[in-house]
Amino acid sequence: MKKSSIPVQYGIFVAVGLIAYFLILSLFHVQTNPIYSLGNGVIVAFGLYRSIQSYKAEKGDQFEFQKGFMAGLFTGFNATLIFTIFFAIYTSHINPNFLPAMLENWSSHYHVGLGIVVFVTAIMGFATTFVLTLSFMQLFKESWNTKRRPYNTQIPTVE
Repeated sequence: MKKSSIPVQYGIFVAVGLIAYFLILSLFHVQTNPIYSLGNGVIVAFGLYRSIQSYKAEKGDQFEFQKGFMAGLFTGFNATLIFTIFFAIYTSHINPNFLPAMLENWSSHYHVGLGIVVFVTAIMGFATTFVLTLSFMQLFKESWNTKRRPYNTQIPTVE
């Protein structure tokens, strides 16, 4: 059985989209504003939808809910891992002033370091992936609805 490369291809595609979006926001110095995180959701949603759609087209009649779900999850997990690695490098080496600027928007009495922010970034990516994949699979699965019987037919009884 041939393994599909769709989750890897689309995972890289989504990660590149997320990184480009983040860098564009940083050009305008608005990357610390939480409202722009909605753009991340749109990028991930588009990539996951296209990934599952491509996987379904590749499998044709052999498409199964579980395999499509796993394709979506692997796509999102690949994208999340790549983006999280980029984010860790960006906040620690490229722009070390980013983390204090971002955390100044939060009212916190706790010491929040780089590790916890990177961890939360990964968890948010995994959670978004799970929810969006589960939602999109409702669009791609086969219906379990039975065909309606005409209303005038009698249900046979057993005597």
